[in-house]
Amino acid sequence: HDYRQEKTGIALGIVAAPSAILLPLGVGDPSLVWDLTLWAAAASFLHSLGMLGLYESVDWWDHLTHTLSAGVLAAVFYPASLVATQFRPGTSEWTLAVAGVTVGLTFTAGIAWELLELVARELGERYDIEPVLVHYGRRDTVLDLVFDVVGAVLVVAFDVRLFLPVVERYPETAGVLLTGTAVGCAIGILALTAAIIALRQME
Repeated sequence: HDYRQEKTGIALGIVAAPSAILLPLGVGDPSLVWDLTLWAAAASFLHSLGMLGLYESVDWWDHLTHTLSAGVLAAVFYPASLVATQFRPGTSEWTLAVAGVTVGLTFTAGIAWELLELVARELGERYDIEPVLVHYGRRDTVLDLVFDVVGAVLVVAFDVRLFLPVVERYPETAGVLLTGTAVGCAIGILALTAAIIALRQME
């Protein structure tokens, strides 16, 4: 089965996500919606090119896509952590908390994604189908996670606040977003790990 249509659909869904999320919330700032849509489109476009062969032919292409994709996630986590932290803004504790939450959640989401790729590979091998996601091995996984962290660190270092207007409008959701993401990723990691173990025991 050729999964190019599914992969294209996923990419288009990512591009449409900023508008689909922000407009119903009443966020009418065109520059905000445009910036986020452009960033999501860039990440999806680079990933699509990679799936067409650049991941195999260009060594650093995967690093670029992971840095940018992680940056998109971090651009959400960073302003949420700016609002949600209980420390006084400007203090060293506040800075460490904001950086730690942003990088930590981005890294955790990256782990969940890598496990999802591994599950896709296991399913593909077991049922002899082309996986929607491709897992390239342990070394690639480690490098992917390293560049996920790089993307998050760049967002913190350059103080990227694209989502801040949304978070400030709905400050009560900042903590819910961060906690929900942490819990969701933890559950996902446990479930995916269990799935991998189960699939390998079935061999």
